[in-house]
Amino acid sequence: MQTPREVLTPDALALLQAVAQAGSFAAAARELGLVPSAVTYRIRQIEDALDVLLFDRSSRQARLTDAGAELLREGGRLLAEIDAVANRVKRVATGWESQLTIAMDTVISSSTVMELAEAFFVLAPTTRLRLRDEALSGTLEALTAGHADLALGVSLDLGNAAGIQSAMLGELAFVYAVAPHHPLAAAKGPLKDDLLQKHRAIAVADSVQRGTALTLGLLAGQDVLTVPTMEAKLDAQLRGLGGGFVPEPMARPYVESGRLVVKEVERASRVTRVSYAWRSNAVPGRALQWWLGQLESPATRRALLGRHTRA
Repeated sequence: MQTPREVLTPDALALLQAVAQAGSFAAAARELGLVPSAVTYRIRQIEDALDVLLFDRSSRQARLTDAGAELLREGGRLLAEIDAVANRVKRVATGWESQLTIAMDTVISSSTVMELAEAFFVLAPTTRLRLRDEALSGTLEALTAGHADLALGVSLDLGNAAGIQSAMLGELAFVYAVAPHHPLAAAKGPLKDDLLQKHRAIAVADSVQRGTALTLGLLAGQDVLTVPTMEAKLDAQLRGLGGGFVPEPMARPYVESGRLVVKEVERASRVTRVSYAWRSNAVPGRALQWWLGQLESPATRRALLGRHTRA
């Protein structure tokens, strides 16, 4: 019988992930280009070496046991660490990271990031670039949890976060906007909170995975439609599904075309200081240095916050 050290290889852990995600041995086999018996045999080898059952086979679905779920969690961490080691080794050898991950808050101009990515690949075609959509406190969490190397659009006070360095992108003004056919569009004067509270709000969900999710602009007892991105929030408000605060640069083309109406509200105007941040507990590789160099440009910082593609 093989020992746990012999069977717990990166390939075996990846196979475990594939079965858990696919929901069955047969589905995982199809995705991996293997016959189902080969997948079953390899999973059984792991179970025999560990002397545990990883999957409950009492139904047609491959359901993880508690032991299997724990191995999946720890296996994912080990695979991530293997990737990180490979990344560090490559950086030592060449100065370039093998992969750079950027967490982007949904207020950031994706077209500007894509233009930067285009220029980056001309210089560093062998560095893989991974972009993560995040929102609110999830943007910073992606960085502090080690899931990203650079975070764009951090709106929280970083305080004395260990190993994190930041710089300002700029200030971002928000406006309260509704569709022309929304009931609030015809309301007179600054909108009071008791009037806003009677109408559905559109809110972007905080992508934070741990800790308390952040909510902005909502009133107690107010009906809310929660969406994953600022783009989806804008779409919902264009359809008249509710109202809410959106970044002024994103709303501007729709206001100019008459598809959104900006309403004055009684509460204080929202202006948010937005930053970018990176982990500073190690010497940055050449890829991160390149991106940080681009962010030193005032024009680039303005574009990241203010240049959004017209619909």
